[in-house]
Order: sequence, then structure tokens, then C-alpha cells
Amino acid sequence: MQESAATTVVLADDHAIVREGIAALCASHGMRVLGQAAEGGAAVEMITALDPDFAILDVHMPGVTGIEAVRRLRTAGCTVKLIMLSISREESTVLEALRAGADAYLLKDGPGRHLMDAITFVRDGGIYVSPMLRGAGIFGKTEKSHSEDPLAALSPREMEVFSYLVNGLRAKDIADLLEISPKTVDTYRASLMRKLNVHDLVGLVKFAIERNLTTTSPHR
Repeated sequence: MQESAATTVVLADDHAIVREGIAALCASHGMRVLGQAAEGGAAVEMITALDPDFAILDVHMPGVTGIEAVRRLRTAGCTVKLIMLSISREESTVLEALRAGADAYLLKDGPGRHLMDAITFVRDGGIYVSPMLRGAGIFGKTEKSHSEDPLAALSPREMEVFSYLVNGLRAKDIADLLEISPKTVDTYRASLMRKLNVHDLVGLVKFAIERNLTTTSPHR
């Protein structure tokens, strides 16, 4: 993937060699690294001051952690796309990061292309979780039979909207694809979330991951 030179990034990791490696990867794809930080507090200040397109943060940093940094940024109304890196495969850590406001969660032992995939994916509003986590089955499989699966309660149109939502499309894009109004998309979204008993996009994505219904890139 070749990103535009206009794409700007801030990096935060307490290991300089990791930051330098990510910086080199970003540069090789035409992105510009505006700054680097070794802990979450400094990262929050840097991101707020520099307003990059993306910030890539380690989950576990001394002092202010990456997750706490994400929480502070979102509380302050910061809209930068936030990508988390970690060695942790714990479901609780993944969900904590996403609920704090992260747009993506990647494993440090994954290939560089996963970072590039995540940047492409979240740029359009999707939530990206490393395929390595999906494949490892960290999100428990439902024990319900097919006949008990709440997906069966969705109408064909609700199922279409569900599929597009969990794969990163915005309401306007879905409306264009289905030739309906964005307001109608919102109506379908509210209805399907009620039927699936989920209350936010993170819950919807978790539901889809449990059933292996997400892709690594948005539908086009």
C-alpha cells in the first residue's frame, strides 16, 4: 500500500528501537512522522499540539499507559485515528483499548502489512483488529445453535447494513450503495443493534469477530 505523503503520524513506545522500526516502515510507505514519544503523557501533549492524521501507541508504557492516553485524547474531543500496538492477546485488553476509543489493535509480532491494512481500514471509519487475534480465537465462539443465533432475526436489508457497518463503511457510503437515505440506514442500524442486544459499534464488531464475519479491508 502506498500512502500519500500528506499522511502524518505520531509514534509512542517506550522502546526506541521499536519506534525507529515503525518510523522506517511508515516512511517507506510515503508517510511523514511528526514526532515520537516514550510514554503516554508526552504522547497526549504531542498529538494535541501536532494534530497528526494517525497516532500509533504502545498499550503498555510507563507512567501514562497507551490506553489511558487514548482515553484522555477522546475525552478532550481529539479525532485523530488511534492505532494500538501490544504483545497482549488478552480479550479484556483488546476490548478495553477499543472502548477507550482506539480505532485499531495490532500485535507487535505481526507483519508490517497489518499496520498498513489498519491505516487503510480505519481511515474510512472502521475498527480494525489484528487477523492474528481472530485466527487465534481469543473471542469466544457462541455456544448457541444456528436456530438460536440472533442473526436469524435480522431482515435481509438489516443483514446488509450489519455487514457494511462491521467492515468499516460509514452511513453515507452504505446509503449510496443501497440507494437509500442515511436516515434510513440509521433506522436499520438501531433496529439490528436492538435485535442483537448490542449497544455500540465496538459491541457490534465484537459480535462479528466472534462469528468470523469481519474482513481485513472494507467492502468497496
